[in-house]
Amino acid sequence: MKRYVFLLAYRESIWGEATVEQQQSWMDDHERFHAFIAQRGRTIATAPLAGVSDATTVRHVEGERVVTDGPFVETAETIGGYYDVELPSLDVAIEGAALLPSDYAIEIRPTISTGEVAPA
Repeated sequence: MKRYVFLLAYRESIWGEATVEQQQSWMDDHERFHAFIAQRGRTIATAPLAGVSDATTVRHVEGERVVTDGPFVETAETIGGYYDVELPSLDVAIEGAALLPSDYAIEIRPTISTGEVAPA
């Protein structure tokens, strides 16, 4: 099994603009995705994320830490949630991504092993 993180990007305002029927359709899509993952692999973690207005960005500028409220960049779409799953292959991950709402842009990233790091 390989581990993949699905990053779910969409316009933040989309939920509030949608009809109740559209919202239910999206929830049904997520349920189909959950069932697919349960059949083909396993879910490690998943969560919706708070909006960008609740984000905090930390950067290092000229050797100093700079903390700002809000996202790193202004974009039309934001990452609104994620799934961390194990699946047999990227092809299966792509098949699963097709079950999520078509209003989303789904970025699938395989994780990489950094090895064991001994505590200092």
